[in-house]
Amino acid sequence: MGALTHVWEFLDYGAGVLSLVSLTATVLWGLMATDRLLLGSGHRLLAQGVHRGLAVAGLGFLALHIWVKVAQRQTSATAAVVPFTDAGRPVLIGLGTLAGYLFLSVAVSGAVRSVFATKSRSLWWRALHIGAYPAWGASLVHGLKAGRPADAWVTASYALCLAGVAGVLVLRLKSRLDMATSRPSVPLAAPRKPPAVTLSRQRRWTRRRPVVFPAYAPSGPGGGADPFDERLTTRERLT
Repeated sequence: MGALTHVWEFLDYGAGVLSLVSLTATVLWGLMATDRLLLGSGHRLLAQGVHRGLAVAGLGFLALHIWVKVAQRQTSATAAVVPFTDAGRPVLIGLGTLAGYLFLSVAVSGAVRSVFATKSRSLWWRALHIGAYPAWGASLVHGLKAGRPADAWVTASYALCLAGVAGVLVLRLKSRLDMATSRPSVPLAAPRKPPAVTLSRQRRWTRRRPVVFPAYAPSGPGGGADPFDERLTTRERLT
């Protein structure tokens, strides 16, 4: 019974901390997976794998944390499902419930990302995935204020998590700005000129033009058509 009591006490305090640490690392690795300044394609794929694994672990610890708190009757099942309905601490418990829903929506949208592959749906996916940032902030406030007073090392670790996410987010925004400024501008298309007449066409037109000859007086007594009349074509001259 003593070992079970110690495990129960650890879960009472440690499940929430492990959930927050895992979800914080999820946010960090998610930001790193989008970096194109320092990481190559292979490293980004590895970062995405770590990001997804930590997200699953964080949601597992979150479910364990909710179950322990409800089982110990530190909150009600209704407050764990409906935000801001706890009798004693509606705001702090409600922030945790709201953060849980946001993290769950982010995880589901990430798992079915192929559904949002089109251009119009990709905006919805980005909007859902950005919900990880307010969810993480709400979980920080919930973890610091809703439970028992945190030790100094816990507060320091939360501060390091906040600084780490802020630093990686700044690097991501900087890389996006650098890519936008270094992208070459597309030159305007030059107006198309009409096709020039080739030499072969000129020769063809020259050959088709009728051949004319200078005027010449008739030589016989009967006169007749002058073969050198400039008004006659080659066919009439021969006939």
